[in-house]
Amino acid sequence: MDKYEARRVELAEAALNTLAELGYAKTSLREIAQKSEYTHAVLHYYFEDKLDLIRCSIRQFKAQCATRYDVVTAAAQSQEALMNGFLDKLAETIRDEPQMHSLWYDLRAQALFEDAFRDVVNEIDKSLEEMVWRVVMRYAELGGRQPSITPGAAYALLDGLFQKHLLLHVSNQPDAIARLLDEVRTLLPRLV
Repeated sequence: MDKYEARRVELAEAALNTLAELGYAKTSLREIAQKSEYTHAVLHYYFEDKLDLIRCSIRQFKAQCATRYDVVTAAAQSQEALMNGFLDKLAETIRDEPQMHSLWYDLRAQALFEDAFRDVVNEIDKSLEEMVWRVVMRYAELGGRQPSITPGAAYALLDGLFQKHLLLHVSNQPDAIARLLDEVRTLLPRLV
């Protein structure tokens, strides 16, 4: 990665907090500059526009998310260990990063209307589907079975549960995370 690209990544990571706090519609380059240590001019130098910055920002965040469960998946020696590790990480991410995940769903919805987001959203969605599939495949392997579902369907089911319970969590439903974990604990064995 050259210095220019490294600086873009640094700026994109700095912009994530503002994006997560305000959402897509309420965020401008000026707003990002005001809430960070960078000037509006610096942001304009490294990014064509708000869309360019947001694409770079969300790609950075989701790249980290896409490997979040890999250690758990590789270390698990039983279905129970994989289930427990996966559920622990799931609870951690929804509890510790609700604004970032809300931003992801905001941007994914915007891709239905904003052509500039479609490529990056589809790329990220694919990496998240592959992440979920690694968990499902390992769970099946540990049980001596094969998945009974396609990668896309497994991702849609788990992502749908995550999004639903994320909304409940940000709506201050005290049992949202526990309910998500119960749902996933019931669902995962049915996928193999």
